[in-house]
Amino acid sequence: MRVMAFGTYDTTVHPRVGILVEGLRRHGIEVVTCNVPLGHMDAGPMVPPPSAHPGIPRQRIRHARCIAELVAKARRAPRPDVVIVGYQGRLDIQIARRLFPGVPLVLDHLESVDDVADRLGHAAQAELRKVDRIEQAAIAAARLVLVDTEEHRRVLAPPQRDRAVVVPIGAAPVWFDAGRAADRRVPAPEGPFGDAPAEPGAHSRPESAERAGEAAADFEPDFRPGEDLRVISVGLYSPVQGAPVIGAALSRLDGYPITVTMIGRGLQAQRTKDLVGPNAPRVTWRTWVPEAELPRLVAAHDVCLGVFGTGAKALRLVPNKVFQGAAAGCAVLTSDTAPQRRLLGPAGLFVPAGDSDALADVLRRLAQHPPEVARLRAAAVALARERFVPEAVVEPLVERLREIVDKGVR
Repeated sequence: MRVMAFGTYDTTVHPRVGILVEGLRRHGIEVVTCNVPLGHMDAGPMVPPPSAHPGIPRQRIRHARCIAELVAKARRAPRPDVVIVGYQGRLDIQIARRLFPGVPLVLDHLESVDDVADRLGHAAQAELRKVDRIEQAAIAAARLVLVDTEEHRRVLAPPQRDRAVVVPIGAAPVWFDAGRAADRRVPAPEGPFGDAPAEPGAHSRPESAERAGEAAADFEPDFRPGEDLRVISVGLYSPVQGAPVIGAALSRLDGYPITVTMIGRGLQAQRTKDLVGPNAPRVTWRTWVPEAELPRLVAAHDVCLGVFGTGAKALRLVPNKVFQGAAAGCAVLTSDTAPQRRLLGPAGLFVPAGDSDALADVLRRLAQHPPEVARLRAAAVALARERFVPEAVVEPLVERLREIVDKGVR
């Protein structure tokens, strides 16, 4: 089977397609790439902010040049059995449909137009709704539609759900490498702190989480009595992220041994800083970190914060940083939503979405119980090394691709 990863995606900004490609190759599938990165203005903390936003004509010229180069590359490439159109490929899939008639197309559909509007702010919503027809046409052109959670699959119209495959985002190998490099090989004590940990409730406990304790010996994080709890948050300051919830929580941590690194930029950045105020622990604010440095920086922290927004998008996603933080060896502290609870189980730590008081309380307790931090770090990385590696996350996709190709052969 030959699979082509096609489109204007940029793996340095959105690593999803790179993880899919790596996972498919680890399953012995031939993958060729036909990619001309377009770049996106909403790229986030791994891309330096531009000195000036280009005008619409300039963007259109850049897009036209990328498409022309993409078409030229596709015509030189061997004919694939399947084409996977990368993230934000609503227009790319129509080009692929014309270039490869009769070839099954797979659309990596991580967010809808409404999700983008939520992420970029309501000011952009009216403009984004104009491309809703483009999105629906893209989904219609796809034999398979990739989504990242079951909750995201349910958002699709009923006829589209049968063509949807849930493929978690996972983490690229560089994040696991960073976690191993940061491993100090100091024993990680076991046992909960304070009250008993929250029950998973109605959500099933992942099989991998059952074995997380057994596998924890493979990762023994540095245990530093008397030192600060190191906390990191990475991402766009969008409503989905719930960064103001973090800001309000940090304002309640005065006097506790906690240092915090906040990385990113976006709509709610200033509001978050204002909420932190003068009574917070030591906070370092960075708008950008080079992509090559980010995994090592995250791995140098004890706790990676997830998302805390209360909107519909926030309640149905598991963000990149949850997978990446766990792979890098951090304890993961995020909102208590169905997909995140289902994914992390007892290897994660949860607070109600939008609850800054609960977030502050958990951070205070962690700062006073380093052994529990070490236990959570070991459990998270054990789960990540089993379930978040590329070959694991693509298993549902591999099964469906083989079915499609086998039917085509017959």
